[in-house]
Amino acid sequence: MNFLDLVKRRFSVRVYEGTPVPEEKLEMVLEAGRLAPSAANRQAWRLVVVRDERQRRALGEAYPRDWFWSAPVILVVCMDAAKAWVRADGKNYSDVDGAIFMDHMTLCAASLGLGTCWIGAFDPDKVRHVLSIPGHVEPIAMTPLGVPAEPVRAKSRKPLAEVVNFDRYRP
Repeated sequence: MNFLDLVKRRFSVRVYEGTPVPEEKLEMVLEAGRLAPSAANRQAWRLVVVRDERQRRALGEAYPRDWFWSAPVILVVCMDAAKAWVRADGKNYSDVDGAIFMDHMTLCAASLGLGTCWIGAFDPDKVRHVLSIPGHVEPIAMTPLGVPAEPVRAKSRKPLAEVVNFDRYRP
């Protein structure tokens, strides 16, 4: 499958089969994250892989949707901003690096026939508590991971002409 076909195939899955994620596929997804680029190669990320049902249910307190915690795996991307690269104007790249890390995993999952759903609207303090994440480390994104129990959905996107500028910004 070419890259654009893969990007079209990846969508936010909210219904998962109860089957476990095969270990070799999970390892490939994790490796895709590990190989992601980061600013100045700082790799300030840490990932928590949650397979235990009690832990997944507890994470459901941070994001209360049954479909979320009922997936067989939840991946939690965490960043240590103190270890991330900082641009000259003070912009810390930890969120950018964490997003790249997560995106590599979600695309790899889609290539393997697995589903994900990027979750950002969660209570970070509850996630910290459930997973024993220290205060200086920020959970920035989570995704369930599993076999989708729904078909690939078409994406609704703005046309290129509405989002792309050439040579200078135009509103």
